[in-house]
Amino acid sequence: MEAITQFDDQNQTTRQRVLKTLLIRQSCTVNELAAAVDINPISVRHHLNKLEAEGLVYSYEERHGVGRPRRLYRLTESGKELFPTRYLRLTTRLLSQLKDQLPLAMVNQLFTQMAKDIASDYEESLKGLPIEERLNLIKQLLRQEGFSVEWEKQGDNYYIREINCPYLQVSQAHPEVCSVDQTLISTLLSLPAEKVRCVLNGDSYCSYVVSNQKE
Repeated sequence: MEAITQFDDQNQTTRQRVLKTLLIRQSCTVNELAAAVDINPISVRHHLNKLEAEGLVYSYEERHGVGRPRRLYRLTESGKELFPTRYLRLTTRLLSQLKDQLPLAMVNQLFTQMAKDIASDYEESLKGLPIEERLNLIKQLLRQEGFSVEWEKQGDNYYIREINCPYLQVSQAHPEVCSVDQTLISTLLSLPAEKVRCVLNGDSYCSYVVSNQKE
């Protein structure tokens, strides 16, 4: 993997400029990236394909007025971690202090309540919606939280797959963090979400199953 060490170097590679543009702008189309790094869209697409294969970038479709949806590109957590940051060390230290000062049950309750507080901002807009429309809104919400999420229906069950997790490195030291997205999904769907895969258990992604037999 090609490391990024000097972001302001005038001789940085096109690959580095693509990554830095996505870091600054958060999401871009191929044409927007091409204009930003001053190369043609075909070359940008070539770089993006390689970065997606390495897990540094992911793409998704977004409705934008009338016509076909546009495809946007964002950095994954692995992509963001190529850039210098101290948030991870600070967060890990804060959680360690929290767990030293409070009983574990209370710490777990704090994470659960945090997820419910996030969900409360969206519950009203989800009322009365069919489950698949709720799943699409949850997908957008989790994307804002830093997740890349897909879902599919199999029989009476819905499978929700998190392609990347913004909490991965923190959760390796503090697995209690994993309850946030699970509680968020369950609360917004008003259905229990059962975790069936987890990266902390050696799986390549986290996955939940939601049964819709009651509807």
